Amino acid sequence: QVHLVESGGGLVQSGGSLRLSCAASGAIFSIKAMGWYRQSPGEERELVAIITNEGGQIYADSVKGRFTVARDNAKSSVYLQMNSLKPEDTAVYFCYAAVPGSNQWGQGTQVTVSS
Repeated sequence: QVHLVESGGGLVQSGGSLRLSCAASGAIFSIKAMGWYRQSPGEERELVAIITNEGGQIYADSVKGRFTVARDNAKSSVYLQMNSLKPEDTAVYFCYAAVPGSNQWGQGTQVTVSS
């Protein structure tokens, strides 16, 4: 079992920046990739960014050029640097760990971008 704990959400003005962090514990050897999803009220949870153990990265089109995902494998952590934030980035952001047969999620952290 992998346990994920996020931190770093909050309220920021449009154009501002935030950095999310997620620390994994437990069976971290089973993790194949880590990243971030987000969910707004009434919307489906959507991919924001993923980074594999080998460093491969995938971004949602809506965040390309503004968000950067990074891993610290030694600390079993994943980060999301969010720049040039927009009101439409407002959502609960969930840390994600790809584990064969049992993908894991954090509890979520709220990001609110005011216009």
